[in-house]
Amino acid sequence: MINGTILQGFEWDLPADGLHWRRLTARAGWLAFRGFTAVWLPPASKGGAGIHDVGYGVYDLYDLGEFHQKGTVRTKYGTASEYIACVRAMRDAGIQPLADVVLNHRMGGDEKEIFRARPCDPENRLQAPGEEEDIACYTRFTFPGRGGRYSSFVWTHDCFTGSDFNELDPDHRLFLFAGKEWAPDTDGEKGNYDYLMGCDVDVRYPPVREELLRWGRWFLERTGVEGFRLDAVKHISASFYRDWLRTLREETGRELFAVGEYWNSDLGTLTRYLDAVEGCMQLFDVPLHYHLAEASSSGGAYDMRNLLAGTLVDTRAQHAVTFVDNHDTQPGQSLESWVGGWFKAAAYGLILLRKEGYPCVFWGDLEGIPDRGIGAVPELKRLLRLRLYSAYGTERDWFDDPDIVGFTRDGDSSVPGSGLAFLCTNARGGVKRMEAGRRFAGKTFRCILGGQPAVTIGADGWGEFAVKDGGVSVYVPAPGIITSAWRVIKDIQRAVNVFRKKPDKKRRGSV
Repeated sequence: MINGTILQGFEWDLPADGLHWRRLTARAGWLAFRGFTAVWLPPASKGGAGIHDVGYGVYDLYDLGEFHQKGTVRTKYGTASEYIACVRAMRDAGIQPLADVVLNHRMGGDEKEIFRARPCDPENRLQAPGEEEDIACYTRFTFPGRGGRYSSFVWTHDCFTGSDFNELDPDHRLFLFAGKEWAPDTDGEKGNYDYLMGCDVDVRYPPVREELLRWGRWFLERTGVEGFRLDAVKHISASFYRDWLRTLREETGRELFAVGEYWNSDLGTLTRYLDAVEGCMQLFDVPLHYHLAEASSSGGAYDMRNLLAGTLVDTRAQHAVTFVDNHDTQPGQSLESWVGGWFKAAAYGLILLRKEGYPCVFWGDLEGIPDRGIGAVPELKRLLRLRLYSAYGTERDWFDDPDIVGFTRDGDSSVPGSGLAFLCTNARGGVKRMEAGRRFAGKTFRCILGGQPAVTIGADGWGEFAVKDGGVSVYVPAPGIITSAWRVIKDIQRAVNVFRKKPDKKRRGSV
């Protein structure tokens, strides 16, 4: 059993060279060796911007880089065969490949249609200030490059609820199509946040619902992915994903891990959504991300006692995927809220070394973002190793100081040498007295991250652990000869297992 960890296997500014599926395939073994149990792959379907589409402007769900459409056969990341090979390589290495699924909208329609629609107030979509009028919009998707292969379904304006494009109106206002209404079970921001961009898919229209289910079956069989990252779920009818996931799981007999992107910092909104979908997915812990970002940008004014307050991991840990940053929060993107580099090690320690939550590591932090001049987080690989060999056992928290917070793990007898003490600060440094556990009485804890002196645990199981100003410290029991030898053997066994393509049978946190 090892702690589960997801890797978001891309960042927004990757080069459009068509080589990313091959890069990931080549690294599958090393990712598994570092302890990743799942990799979230970028969207595989052809986008309206061709090779320059990151994948969220979906044009044709069935074109994974196989047909000449939008000026290209391949996508930004490569071809369909390379995507499938990447999925296979991840599975062979014991990693769950997770597909990024974008079902909310379509971009780059093939033909224009003229039909009736009503303008809506973009800041309150429930208000329709104008009368119905004729609009001209590219709502007919025929996919001529694919020629009906895999599916003959043709999308028309009947398949959508609205759009913000009208060739007859230079202002391109937001329009609700005649005979349609926004789905009521979406986010309440802007009155109703069903509409996000492009041609908004009407997932309540029976032919569309059937087609999306047909595509889901096809995609699982075609690619072999083992789960999903679901894009923009706040903009899609909650009942749709509840039913879609339930049907696919029943028909395939597979668990199909799923995590939804519901971008809202309000905990109550997230928990209400989880109730609405009957817990059929996990959600990214957006409130925690914002706490980490604020702690890193407040100049020491943020009260560290509040780091976990109002977060999903503190309230519904079994449904929380924790993260520090992602492709949307990175510099230059629409949701930019970048956690400062000086605080990254602390932030990753808080998600990788704690007991609760399923942590997701960002590619831009593991590999850097060259286009932005941002390097990798230097402490990250060490923290991943700590998650493998140290982050086990009962957790005790000391979130009792506005500047310095910490926790301890007392280890697990099945993992020799496990256990740790963690503390961090976004302001002044100092010493915090924390309980490591009586089993460590008289033992020495070495500071392997933070450059602090070793600590001897007292007879009562307590120790005094230090952290520098604006720093992070991680202490672990000093390994003896037996523990060191055990870890070397385990590393060898894991390397042999990974590079012989024999997947690990047990992965904690991956379901």
